Amino acid sequence: MSARQRGWRAACFAWLGAWLAALVGVAQAAPAIEHWTRPDGARVYLVHTDAVPMLDVRLEFDGGSRRDPAAQAGLAAATALMLGKGTLPWGQAPARDEEALADAWADLGAQWSATATLDRFSIALRTLTRPDVLQPAVALLAQQLAAPAFDDAIWQRERQRLVAAWQQAQTQPDTRAQRLYADAVYRGHPYGREATPQTWAAIDGAAMRAFWQRHARACDARLTLVGALPRPQADALADTLLAGLTAHGCAPLPPVPEVEPLAQATQVREPFAGAAQAQILIGQPGVARRDPDHLALQVANHVVGGGGFTSRLMRELRERRGLTYGVYSYLLAGRHAGAWTVGMQTKPEQADQAVALIHDVLQRYTREGPTEQELAEAKRSLVLGHALKLDTNRKIADQVAALAWNDLPLDELSTWPARVQALTREQVMQAWRRVIDPQRLVTVVVGAAP
Repeated sequence: MSARQRGWRAACFAWLGAWLAALVGVAQAAPAIEHWTRPDGARVYLVHTDAVPMLDVRLEFDGGSRRDPAAQAGLAAATALMLGKGTLPWGQAPARDEEALADAWADLGAQWSATATLDRFSIALRTLTRPDVLQPAVALLAQQLAAPAFDDAIWQRERQRLVAAWQQAQTQPDTRAQRLYADAVYRGHPYGREATPQTWAAIDGAAMRAFWQRHARACDARLTLVGALPRPQADALADTLLAGLTAHGCAPLPPVPEVEPLAQATQVREPFAGAAQAQILIGQPGVARRDPDHLALQVANHVVGGGGFTSRLMRELRERRGLTYGVYSYLLAGRHAGAWTVGMQTKPEQADQAVALIHDVLQRYTREGPTEQELAEAKRSLVLGHALKLDTNRKIADQVAALAWNDLPLDELSTWPARVQALTREQVMQAWRRVIDPQRLVTVVVGAAP
């Protein structure tokens, strides 16, 4: 490298450092979070902002799919689905069937949803803060939480739809690849369970009711509020919303085992008739969200495959060899170690070459680590992306709810950019080598040529 090139490169990195510092200063104006614990045990997180007369609410319980009984996989998701299919009478509110409940929400112009992820059972509400909208919206949602109908006739209809969608999905090679990959990575852990027609058949209204009563507990709920709502009103909202939840004590739920590291490499190869593309998934268990190396792994992963067109995998497999339109990697982190995964599609006759190249990229990266330029680009992209995660109330609610769920420090959102920028190359590679072992990867190929 010539002196001129070295000078130009040094100037670029100096400019990039100054630009990152300025961006960190902007991003550090993250929302101020008020936090308190209610007498019933619920933890409340409030971000008060008057930018728009709206309120975004997240209410979460330890009731994700990791809590499903093995024979009733899909129970948490079924419970979430059926929360919107009618209510029983509660207090002064009459019973509402599925249509009446939908009409009530439409009349208010508010939005609500219920979802069950691997870890969390999440309720979301978005409403105006005008009293004539906010109060009835919160009361309506409180009725759904306190007195869901869980009607068996409606569940039978919904179950048929789920079964039809499941059967259709089995005709796709990517579905088969995901199933084989989850089996090999999680090896029986609840994170890897699949809801099937057999497990749905074992679920009824009584099972959902029992699941809901067991997991929808005010004593360990996390309630996030973002919007034009001062604390006194937030307390009143929490009183209404949580009034009908299970009032028993907060005895710990049974522990869920950890995802064990892989002892050795595993290769799974399966044909798939008529597949135009081979599906490739490569990876292994990563870390839990609260792991101290989670941040450094995010940076390392960005260089490898999480950075889109700037990533090594994209450069090697698409730009230089044209083996795929896209290749990616991502880190799934929850209460337990989710999978770190590389995924792509390619022509069946090119699958072996693609797999070999992915393994080669991972081995070289583990030996050599990122260049200074790759590391700087990854930090820049991540910091910029972090700022974009906080540009609306809804996004802020999602980020604060995740912070609350994982028991992270309240300044997590404001310090995140500076902590990314402060990571050294050695810290990034120490985390990567601790978790990712190219000699113990699961490799799944579905639909490759014989």
